[in-house]
Formats: sequence, structure tokens, C-alpha cells
Amino acid sequence: MNCKKSIALVVPLLLMGLSMQVARADDPGHVTASVGTDYSAGKYGTPFETDIWDVPLSVGYQADRWSVKLTVPFISISGANDVIPGIGRVKNSNPHGRGRGKGNSGGGVAPPPATETSGSASGLGDVVAQASYGLVRDDAANFGLDVTGKIKIGTADENKGLGTGQNDYGLGLGTYKGFGAWTLFADAGYTKYGSSTYIPLHNGWNGDLGAGYKLDDANTIGAYYYYRQKISDSGYTLSEGTAYWDHKFGDGLRLQAYALAGFSNGSPDWGAGANVRYSF
Repeated sequence: MNCKKSIALVVPLLLMGLSMQVARADDPGHVTASVGTDYSAGKYGTPFETDIWDVPLSVGYQADRWSVKLTVPFISISGANDVIPGIGRVKNSNPHGRGRGKGNSGGGVAPPPATETSGSASGLGDVVAQASYGLVRDDAANFGLDVTGKIKIGTADENKGLGTGQNDYGLGLGTYKGFGAWTLFADAGYTKYGSSTYIPLHNGWNGDLGAGYKLDDANTIGAYYYYRQKISDSGYTLSEGTAYWDHKFGDGLRLQAYALAGFSNGSPDWGAGANVRYSF
């Protein structure tokens, strides 16, 4: 890991530590740990089918109105070299990219950077650090408004096509309102994407809108729609719908499973996943 990435990793960790100290001043809080698995498949407007497995490991801390989380993912991808996990289709001119002599199925002489190829690779993904604060909490009205800052650190190997190799910085607002067993929620955010010579990107807006329904004390189901602006000249807008089920096993353990359908070339055709979270 180069110096730039090392510094970028230390800064969010320090910010998370500071946030945890502020939170502890008001509330003892609790630690959360989770592990999940996610799979998606689609062509993303390329000639090749691209399959992506993502196994994220997360640890967080919640107290009063504060929450912080650090996620470290392991990624395995097989497909078009112009598809980057978490980004979608780009124009990847990296001569050492996946399928061009690097990654698990590359080899030989690298073709010209303009050639669209396919290949497989796996390894560490981009580490993500985020912190949220509840600007408004009205338990009587079952209403809330949160602000969230997020840093995606370019730890994924750009030569394997696991990431862009650059850092991204995002800021967003989220709100929810409960109506009995129903909860409506919406989020809007803006991300400054790291751009490079090999993978030029634009900044962009994103947002989601959805609803959840509490079946009983242990089970909640819901669905939401997510949209993101086109962030690459060679890419597409991201448009997809997700349905989920959340089950509480007890005070500290819960399981969430989901299924996803993509509505544009910016999204996978379909996806599914699950994660287990424990609070203590």
C-alpha cells in the first residue's frame, strides 16, 4: 500500500475514534460486528457476463445520536475489464488491467488498452469508513433526520480491476417517518469520485426511496429504489430495486437477506445477498 493510501486509511480511523469518544460522553453505546455475502451478475452494456462476489466484514459503534462503521470487503470478480465493482462500466485503459496480463486469468502479452477483454481476479476491496449523526430525533412522531459522511479508500488493486485505486468522498442526508407498522425512508447524497488517467470519473448525485413493514417483533420486510447519476462517459446511470427481509433472533443478533433487480446497464441484471450482525 502506498503512502497516499496509508494516510487515507489512518485519517478515517482517527475520525471514527474521535466520534466514538464523543458518543461515549453521552451514552455507553454498543459495538456491532457483521459479516455478509453478496452476489451480482450482469453484462453492464458490455459483450461479457460479469459475476461479482463480495464478502464484507464490518465493525461499528453506536451511541446516542452517533454511529460509526468501518467495512473491509473481500471481492472476487469474473468478467469484462471495463466493469469495476461498486462503479459499473467505465473506460478502463489500464494496460495491466484484469484480462491484460494481470489478475487470475490474464497472461501473455497485454493487448492495446482500447481492447475490451475479460478476466478474473480476487482480493481486498475498497475499505469504507463512515460516520453518521442524528440531526433530528422525535420518538413521539417516529421521525428522524441523519447526516452521514463516508470515505472510500482506494485499497483495491486497480491492476486487477477490483477498484479504481482512488479515494472517494461522500456526504448524504437520510430521513424516515413511521406510520404504525409502516416506515417510509429516503436518502440523498453526493459523492466526489477519485479520477485517474486510466479511469476518468465524474462526481455525482445518488438517492433512494423505500418503505418497510413490521410483520411482528422479530420480522420486517421492505423494498426500495436506488438511483445514481452517470459518473463515467462510457458508463450509464444506475437504477435498481431491492426487496429485503430482516429477522431479529434476540436482543443482539439479527439476519438480513435481500434480492436485487437492475433496470439499467449501470446496474447488474440481478443480485442477492445476506448478512448477520451482532450487537454487544
